[in-house]
Amino acid sequence: MSAIKLALRNLIGAGLRTWLSVLVLAIILILVIWQYAIIDGWDRMAIRDMIAWEIGGGQIWTADYDPFDPFTLEDSHRVIPQSFNDEIEKGNMAPILITQASIYPGGRIMSILLKGIDPHQQVSELPTDKLLEEGEDIPAIIGTGMARDSKLNIGDYITVRWRDVDGTFDATELLIADVFRSNVPAVDNGQIWIPLENLQEMTQMPGEATLLVMDQDYAWEGEEDGWILRDHDYLLQDMRDMIKMKKVGGSVFYIILMLLAMLAIFDTQVLSIFRRQKEIGTYMAMGMTRGQVVRLFTVEGAMHALLAVTLGAIPGIPFLYWMAKVGYSMPAGSDTMGLPIAETIYPAYSLGLILSVMLLVIITTTIVSYLPSRKISKMNPTEAIKGKLQ
Repeated sequence: MSAIKLALRNLIGAGLRTWLSVLVLAIILILVIWQYAIIDGWDRMAIRDMIAWEIGGGQIWTADYDPFDPFTLEDSHRVIPQSFNDEIEKGNMAPILITQASIYPGGRIMSILLKGIDPHQQVSELPTDKLLEEGEDIPAIIGTGMARDSKLNIGDYITVRWRDVDGTFDATELLIADVFRSNVPAVDNGQIWIPLENLQEMTQMPGEATLLVMDQDYAWEGEEDGWILRDHDYLLQDMRDMIKMKKVGGSVFYIILMLLAMLAIFDTQVLSIFRRQKEIGTYMAMGMTRGQVVRLFTVEGAMHALLAVTLGAIPGIPFLYWMAKVGYSMPAGSDTMGLPIAETIYPAYSLGLILSVMLLVIITTTIVSYLPSRKISKMNPTEAIKGKLQ
């Protein structure tokens, strides 16, 4: 305890040099916590939105379906088994049929994915109830991203062309019944949603589907020939890999800042040992062992981090709390990156995140402080009192 009091007194006596190092460490501490909380908040919001809008409790694909290979769509359809139809009637599954198509907005051609979905489904946040409108026209819903790219609005008609199961081209007009807003590009960009029965009739694929989305509270444990279960681990893997990559990329900047701060502390310790030779010799002459003196200077260096944690909490807690309330507004154009990104991301703080960052700063500072302090063990007390370092 006496070593801590002595180290604290020495730090305060160092004046501006100490407080500059503490200020830099405090800023780094706050920025690192905030940055990682933003990424964790994005991770949670993205996964929650993907589950709500796209993947539900998981999906069941036809064996040939590959969302990254559009050429597989011609063969990625099968008659829905009776066991699935029973679950569809219970509301546990929603079948989706996917085919390639083209539209002609404003006299130009645009390739899209035409998707048929049951208008009565409840497993997705898609506003498929808008597809229940009665009339001769085929209703369609699109996302805001698709509406922006195609310049389509509610009430517009658009010509769509597709190929049926025999490879014959056909065309018709769709009525845009609704434009929905979603943070998930996988249900928005380059896609038009129409009633499943209409698409089955258009493509001559009665009773067929490409995949089925399960309700979040339902778990399918059966087996069907030609159908493959895709759970959350599989469907969210790409998103989680992207989040990990973002964390690694963001860490590079903070590692550079941390190294600069550690360099400043290292230089401060070296300079302190050089200027305080007589003080060190006096400590040894008064009975302190070399190990105790080394420990004293190491504690002094480590207390930079402890002071940074303590004093950084004064502006840090209000700032982090305020950011948790107002969130971080993403720049314009973020929704065109193909990633599920909300307009505003709210940081997700956790005790593990805060403690891990604090321990990292404290441990790193302690190690950096110890390295120059080892030179004290080689000092001769008599020469040190004279101010001559060996």
